[in-house]
Amino acid sequence: MTGYPSRIGFAEAGQIIRQVAGNRMLGPERIAVTRASGRVLVEDITASLPLPPFDNSRMDGFAFAHASLLPGEDTLLRLAGEQFAGRLQAMQVGAGECVRITTGAPLPAGTDTVAIKEDCTLHDGMVRVPAGLRPGADVRRAGEDVQAGARVLADGQVLTPARVSLAAGLGIASLAVAQRPTVAVFTTGDELVEPGLPLAPGQIYNSNRELLMGLLRAEGLEPTAWPTLPDDPERMSTALADAAAAFDVVITCGGVSAGEKDHLPALLAARGRIHFWRVRMRPGMPVLFGEMDRALFLCLPGNPVSSLATFLTLGRALLDGLQRRREPRPQWRAVLRAPWRKTHERLEFLRGWMESGDDGRLQVMPNAADASHQLRAVADSNALIVLPEGARDYSAGDVVDVIGC
Repeated sequence: MTGYPSRIGFAEAGQIIRQVAGNRMLGPERIAVTRASGRVLVEDITASLPLPPFDNSRMDGFAFAHASLLPGEDTLLRLAGEQFAGRLQAMQVGAGECVRITTGAPLPAGTDTVAIKEDCTLHDGMVRVPAGLRPGADVRRAGEDVQAGARVLADGQVLTPARVSLAAGLGIASLAVAQRPTVAVFTTGDELVEPGLPLAPGQIYNSNRELLMGLLRAEGLEPTAWPTLPDDPERMSTALADAAAAFDVVITCGGVSAGEKDHLPALLAARGRIHFWRVRMRPGMPVLFGEMDRALFLCLPGNPVSSLATFLTLGRALLDGLQRRREPRPQWRAVLRAPWRKTHERLEFLRGWMESGDDGRLQVMPNAADASHQLRAVADSNALIVLPEGARDYSAGDVVDVIGC
């Protein structure tokens, strides 16, 4: 198995994934705005109308022409009608008159200012408006949020609920988004038993499948879990070939190192192509990236912490590239709450708990259980602390990069 990068740096691995995924980007599809949250936009959106589309009241109260007010004293205005939110009434408010108005209602002709309901008094059809109101008080002007013709959303952005709301507010009924990749998930190993079944000596429960399925669902995907693959190269090859012909991405867990039962590297080399195998990272060093038939393969190590770290860093990069996402994933800077000795040269993703301190700064506590098989350490963590290549001692108070998990 030669002819591909091996034991490469993490940055190079990410670059290879982005390049390969960029050449295999999924096509667009148009979907209803009601189903667009979480998808990646593949068009620019330009406002066809201003927001707000008309001058309207910011509060419940009374609308009038500011020129009707007496300088420096309260003013009595005749109540000439009402304008509620909805269709604009055909009325002209004259000098010395006002209309009752509700929040969001369009300003009737002849009005330019609103007095808040609680600041006014109404008696016998006359409204007392307090002194000191500025022209245009409590009025939301047309276009003060968005001007017609402005670009409001961009190709490659993730459609958050707020962005979808903005599109809906502009009257857009459908959006062009990247297709979501289809993903097959395999766990491997003769030792794996499904939860709920009895364990024989030497067996363990299959926890990694639920880890990966949950991570993929959190990405808005609908992954397909295949039966556990035995440590049999022929049966493994048949199942993976079937998946490779039907899915965009195949994610495997286990069977990717250099042991007697780790058949995946040889299988991918023989039937497909390996883009890289082994990355200078901890945990997750044996991770493999390749392809077979129509599918891209991301083969993760079997230890649960390794699976988590490689998926959050390299797996997300693969999914983002296929879906044309241009926005970077959130990453934070936080203060270490405890010292840490890094004794190896590889880039490390250390488990930890991140929260805001009393001073408002983000801080992160390393989890002392740092071995790659310790699933409890994953369950007790909400972040990965990024420690760059090179051995060194970290002190409490040092600032580090942090990835949420």
